[in-house]
Amino acid sequence: MIMKILKYGAPELRAQSERITNFDGALQKIVADMFETMYSEPGIGLAAAQVGLNVRLATIDLSAGEDEGKKMVICNPEIVSAEGSQRGDEGCLSIPGFSESVTRPQNLVVEAQDLEGKDLRIEAEGLLARCLCHEIDHLNGVLFIDHLSPLKRTLIKNRIRKLAKAGEW
Repeated sequence: MIMKILKYGAPELRAQSERITNFDGALQKIVADMFETMYSEPGIGLAAAQVGLNVRLATIDLSAGEDEGKKMVICNPEIVSAEGSQRGDEGCLSIPGFSESVTRPQNLVVEAQDLEGKDLRIEAEGLLARCLCHEIDHLNGVLFIDHLSPLKRTLIKNRIRKLAKAGEW
């Protein structure tokens, strides 16, 4: 089932997500729906907060649905180390139509759990490191525009206000 993706301005996007404690069939259904939603846009990552769920959960697939083996589910993720830096364009399914250059770590280590609650350690670089940072930010109530200069952030917010006023947001 395709879920509604919340857009910038929804208070749920600014909430600190709660840890997952039940790794059951309901969680598996949510994950399946999140992948379907993410692919429908299309996107390469989706955090539960973006679909109004206050849990520390994200789906990632850098192949955008092209390679079943690339699907990744992270529950209760935490960044344990970050090194280097990369700068590149970033967009967000909750801020459609906008993208800007954001600096993120080049290398990252994330500890998380899988769908069964088993511990995971993910060593990532490049695009995967960027995507993991972006989705974990969502779980902490942070959006990619928060990493922009105040001027760029204000310009985007002003354009969104105009779109909202015109009924297009």
